[in-house]
Amino acid sequence: MHEREAEWADLMRRAIAGDDAAYERLLRTLAPSLRAAARRGFARAGRGDAEVEDVVQETLLAIHLKRHTWDASAPLGPWVRAITRNKLVDALRRRGFRIEVPIDDLAEVLPANTPEPASGVVQAVERNLDALPARQRAVVRAIAVEGVSIAETATRLSVSQGAVRVALHRGLAALALKLGKIE
Repeated sequence: MHEREAEWADLMRRAIAGDDAAYERLLRTLAPSLRAAARRGFARAGRGDAEVEDVVQETLLAIHLKRHTWDASAPLGPWVRAITRNKLVDALRRRGFRIEVPIDDLAEVLPANTPEPASGVVQAVERNLDALPARQRAVVRAIAVEGVSIAETATRLSVSQGAVRVALHRGLAALALKLGKIE
């Protein structure tokens, strides 16, 4: 690796001095390393390769625009890796954290429409819903059964949205526990 980085530094020095052929060669030899670094970075973040080429292109552009900031007496590799890392972080931030799961392969398994639950299950849910404390019951009924928003439920019950979320969580957990014992 030391030899390769020495070659990169030499090419960059020649490029800064005006050697266009050296500059083109530098960018061509850097691209595979940048691509590998971007792939590793996306893999560590649990992401696919969809934006690897974008990171490579952004890094090459940043190298071009900032080449005058490189200290010719310093190795080129750490400078390039810092730019690559920054461009990778920028790409990950732009994309945000979300998990994308292609559902095309699951189309055959997913039901086309949801059937009505069996009347015994509905009765069990109603019976156990009535066993919840009053606030939990009101919150679960409003949000899960009636489809009311958390904000509207909070207004309706004169409590904070945080209290509604807590009551919903606790109510659903209690309901799941009770329904698990029935079956």
